[in-house]
Amino acid sequence: MKTLITLLLAIAGISLSAQGVISTDTVKSPDAKKNFVKALHSDSLSSSFIIEIPAEVKLHYHAHHTEQVVVLSGEADMRLGDQNIHIKAGDVVFIPKGTPHSAKVTSPVPLRIISIQAPYFDGSDRIMLEK
Repeated sequence: MKTLITLLLAIAGISLSAQGVISTDTVKSPDAKKNFVKALHSDSLSSSFIIEIPAEVKLHYHAHHTEQVVVLSGEADMRLGDQNIHIKAGDVVFIPKGTPHSAKVTSPVPLRIISIQAPYFDGSDRIMLEK
């Protein structure tokens, strides 16, 4: 049974291993015009994703999660609470729970980030403020 659960989680892109290495260069979006999200690792304490954004992420907040964003490539104008900031490769953004945030890509290449959410994120507390 444990093998079946591990296999199903692996197919879904969720890892149970305590350690590992993932090359972000090997994770590619199948459609360069749509936002792409792939789970990298999850456990009860946190979830991490690689996300590629060609245009924008609408304004939203997380009711129960903090989020840390590491920008791998691209640039964007980001709303973070009541601030407007410009983010680029190498930046790390800390987003406390309940903080409205959005991003509009300003570079010719998509914004590519790693998003780390704590505790475990299943998407249910993502509250959209713009559609």
